[in-house]
Amino acid sequence: MPAYAGTTANASATPKAETEVKPAEPAQEVKKPQQEEVFSTGVAKGRDRLDSATSTSALRASEIDKLGARSIAEILRDIPGIRAEAASGEGNGNITIRGLPIASTGAKFLQLQEDGLPVLEFGDISLTGADAFLRADLNLAAVEAIRGGSASTFASNSPGGIVNFISKTGDTEGGSVQLSTGLDYDMRRVDFDYGAKISDTLRFHVGGFWRDGEGPRATGFTTAKGGQIKLNVTKEFDGGYVRFYGKYLDDRSPMYDITPLSVTGTNSDPEYGALPGYDARHDSLFNRNFQRVTALDGDNNVTSYRNGNRAVVKSFGIESKIEVAGWDITEKFRYADISGHALSTVSATFLPAAALAPAFGAPGGTIRFATGPNAGQTIANPTTLNGNGLAALLLIGDVTFNSLDNVTNDIRASRVWNVAGGEFTTTVGLYSSHQTIDTNWAWSSVFGDIRGGGDGNLLDVVTPGGTKLTQDGVFAYGLPGASTLRRRYDVGYTTNAPFGSVNFRIGKLAIGGSVRYDMGSAKGSLIGADLGDGRIGLAPKDMNGDGVLSVPERNVAVLPLSRPGLVDYNYKYASYSVGLNYRLAEPLAVFARYSRGGRANADRLLFSPIVNTEGSLLYPEAAVDTVKQAEAGVKYRNGGLTINVTGFWAKAEDTNIDSTNGDIIAREYKAMGAEFEGGYRLGIFSLTAGATYTDAEIVTDFINPAVVGNTPHHQANFIFQATPQITTDSFNVGATFIGTTSSYATDSNQLKMPGFVTTNAFVQFRPVDRVTLAVNASNLFDVLAITGIDDPTLPASGVAKGHVLTGRTISASVRFDF
Repeated sequence: MPAYAGTTANASATPKAETEVKPAEPAQEVKKPQQEEVFSTGVAKGRDRLDSATSTSALRASEIDKLGARSIAEILRDIPGIRAEAASGEGNGNITIRGLPIASTGAKFLQLQEDGLPVLEFGDISLTGADAFLRADLNLAAVEAIRGGSASTFASNSPGGIVNFISKTGDTEGGSVQLSTGLDYDMRRVDFDYGAKISDTLRFHVGGFWRDGEGPRATGFTTAKGGQIKLNVTKEFDGGYVRFYGKYLDDRSPMYDITPLSVTGTNSDPEYGALPGYDARHDSLFNRNFQRVTALDGDNNVTSYRNGNRAVVKSFGIESKIEVAGWDITEKFRYADISGHALSTVSATFLPAAALAPAFGAPGGTIRFATGPNAGQTIANPTTLNGNGLAALLLIGDVTFNSLDNVTNDIRASRVWNVAGGEFTTTVGLYSSHQTIDTNWAWSSVFGDIRGGGDGNLLDVVTPGGTKLTQDGVFAYGLPGASTLRRRYDVGYTTNAPFGSVNFRIGKLAIGGSVRYDMGSAKGSLIGADLGDGRIGLAPKDMNGDGVLSVPERNVAVLPLSRPGLVDYNYKYASYSVGLNYRLAEPLAVFARYSRGGRANADRLLFSPIVNTEGSLLYPEAAVDTVKQAEAGVKYRNGGLTINVTGFWAKAEDTNIDSTNGDIIAREYKAMGAEFEGGYRLGIFSLTAGATYTDAEIVTDFINPAVVGNTPHHQANFIFQATPQITTDSFNVGATFIGTTSSYATDSNQLKMPGFVTTNAFVQFRPVDRVTLAVNASNLFDVLAITGIDDPTLPASGVAKGHVLTGRTISASVRFDF
């Protein structure tokens, strides 16, 4: 079912935008030309979009409901300029903007916020991301996105842009209850929200969801279960307000990641498809016979976890606005206790099942089922196994997030002065945060077959003499024969950043600039044999407690707990942004902006030669990567027509560590292109659309010069979105088309990934007042939408390591508004 079970299109039932936040979107109701669209994210002060030298977008809650999005990353696919690889499930999406690179994983240059503060200070913490700890439900009022521009100076570590998920605050009295279910997949969900005034100056809003089910791909067991509840209370007074809010999230969702695909053809013209007995769009390598993995915790004790992403967030915050001596002072504070777990397939090797035994130490040996109804049975003819004759070595990443706690505070003061017949706006502020990264990495290497429907099995390899080289399908408790990547992080990152801006508006012209100075520190410890210097990372360990050491148990990857390493370094960087906006006429404006921002490199630098034995940086410049950007555009809004066109240029540094193999990445990129965003409404018909053309290039690579001049992997020249719909008092029907042209699988620019278009269709029917029946289809035409291929060239085996969007899923819901 949708990641957000939202409001209907019925104007009488749809909550209005909150008074403190007035989200704007390309498609608006017919309105008078003087009506403003105020945007507040990533800027000093909320202004009409036609008076601001920024590129912005916003989605109303009612529009998000129609997307059929099953995750946060899928919501972001509908925002122009953003590339979101939403193949992993609900979390760990790879997200970027305007051609800025995704060299490894996560959202390095783009920050996800909730109510104006970051979900995580760093969007690419290894093996997780901010989207894993964020859920959309009936609490959501709008999503605002700013691309480039002042995002560099009004938030830390967000030079590419900011996406802000804004909660309802009880402005509009009333509530809703929505019951949803999957029609062609197993999912049940209930959402609710309610807001009301307690008095003339006191109001509240509360809402949340609960769901459970197998999820959108077949696993054979319950992989999604949990929910969240959010509450806020707002007290208004002369000149301002104060708001207290809290959130409790405890939700488990499936993770899919790598999946096998058949592939034929050539590097430049490959043909991808489903394998016999296994469809990557609807199946998973995790199944009812492979639900859990046994591993070691951060103290080398045996433990066991289930597949998927578990996110636990307990947070509270205070937001206030007061007026003092002509200054508007805004204070935002939040403390978030964040923990959880992620278990998924990080890497894989696919090969003929008949080659499994000889390839892994048992020439002439056999393979047996290790799990399932046929456990212990020898497979007589591996060449016909499951109709595809395939097996896999799966590297399972087992990551415990003991603490990703963060505390964040943003205080700013703004004042508008009358100067020379114009408005001179000044803003000063201070941002402070502390982000903890306390994680434990464990790994397992397992053998499995390739079978869909949730019926797959793990496999044992047996020598001709009858010796099992595996234990219940486990080939190694870690990477095969190595202690690599068995790690424990316990590091804290402190950020302090004063910032300020000025903006002068006189007549049709507005000129402004802003600056920010980030000062950061990283302090803590690391444990892992990867640190070298004689640390021992392999030891015998009785993992199943039977008193006998099997072959895999003789060399288990362990943490050298007695020999921690240090992290102790500081960094600082300056950001700035200058822009001008000229409103040529009431419906028309032009703007231009140049910005420089930075992004601190957090845990991606650790366990690398960049950090020395004392914990300081051998190359201090590696602590921060800079992004330089220029943009210019035109905005038009008149009645039912909105058009925004922007040209952009960017140059970015990226110092990174690939968390799946430890490779160092040190590059410079450039990108240029153009964005279009528009909307049109005529009577009952409306259309919103967006498109982005990007020409990106690797201009420098200090590790692998062979890729210089190539296009960054997964970067398409053209991405687009379009949503036509018809809305009446009794029904709403339409579809969202989201597409991309082809791109390269890796930076070597050999193997191509085809373009695709996915279609999310929706029908909402209101038989009586305050009751809405809805059916939503995500990926209606069941398109094989490939977001990533890990193979640099066409694999000789004919089986590619792919990352794909989920196939067609259809959900139905009934909603009661009161």
